[in-house]
Amino acid sequence: MARVELINIQKSFGAVIAVKEANVVFEEGSFTTLLGPSGCGKTTILRMVSGLGNPTSGDIMIDGRRVNEVPIHKRNLGLVFQNYALFPHRTIGENIAFGLKYRGISKSNAQEKVRTALDIVRLQGVEDRYPQQLSGGQQQRIALARAIVIEPDVLLLDEPLSALDANLREDMRVELKAIQDRIGVTTIFVTHDQSEALAMSDKIVVMSAGVVEQIGAPDEVYNTPASEFVATFLGASNLLAATVVGRDDKGVVLETAEFGKTHVPTERAAMLGDAKSGQLMIRAEKLQLTGGSAMAGTTQAVVEAVDYQGQLARYFVRVGDTQLQAINMISGRPFQAGDTVNLQIAPQECSALRLNGN
Repeated sequence: MARVELINIQKSFGAVIAVKEANVVFEEGSFTTLLGPSGCGKTTILRMVSGLGNPTSGDIMIDGRRVNEVPIHKRNLGLVFQNYALFPHRTIGENIAFGLKYRGISKSNAQEKVRTALDIVRLQGVEDRYPQQLSGGQQQRIALARAIVIEPDVLLLDEPLSALDANLREDMRVELKAIQDRIGVTTIFVTHDQSEALAMSDKIVVMSAGVVEQIGAPDEVYNTPASEFVATFLGASNLLAATVVGRDDKGVVLETAEFGKTHVPTERAAMLGDAKSGQLMIRAEKLQLTGGSAMAGTTQAVVEAVDYQGQLARYFVRVGDTQLQAINMISGRPFQAGDTVNLQIAPQECSALRLNGN
């Protein structure tokens, strides 16, 4: 296991800044995800850690050693790419053992290490097959076995699940995290998939346009986003313009046109600071819809559209001039477009943000 640290890392391609002054610590044995849309700089960071690219400025430290100019083959890193990069004309055993050839490992020891790696990824006995004889999920496991067979200090995963179909991707993310827990290697995982990041990570680094927006545990970045970008990228959210009308030792009172006064607890209002206005954030799944006549403590709305998802439905509802999203479990008949419903929020599950992230 190794600790990886990025200190004021910046990467430019001509006049374009791909990564701007990033400071991130990847703790020993942790599973940390770099999350963001395409072009945000997450893969650029992974390439710099691996040695496939050098930072324009700043330092990359692995176990306290500066590695900016250290070539990739001297960093003892395991790499898994989106396309797996398996050699089609080599057997599975030869693919996995490829990285051992340059480490002075005897043939017998290499074969034993290959068997151990295959045992870890639960694909015993496939050494003599070829990649095209395996399914996509099995090839993904072989790429992982090749990466861990060298006993790396750090494991780097660049969107390794994106080529799989949805059901297999969900199965493999559970399997991948279980493998990482078993071997305990420091892992840096790149993805644009929010559900992968939330399900697998010890820590998430959310990025946008080359900037690190927020670093924290999955529940922290989800429930208390540091910016409007994090709030909207990581899950479905409703952001409502709000005025601060009160403060006390338990939190802040925000007033919105849609829900009146809402008391947001202190731990969910830290990002608001001392601003006099901001935004009330309500996650879509925390906005509850009920039928029937108007009730105290609720706001009436009209359903405009329904996105049926089996056990769940995503409703688009309108309150005055504002359209909101609500994701609710379906019990019986789902609401239909045109229905009048009652909206209810739980203040302790709302968060407060600065207006427009400022």
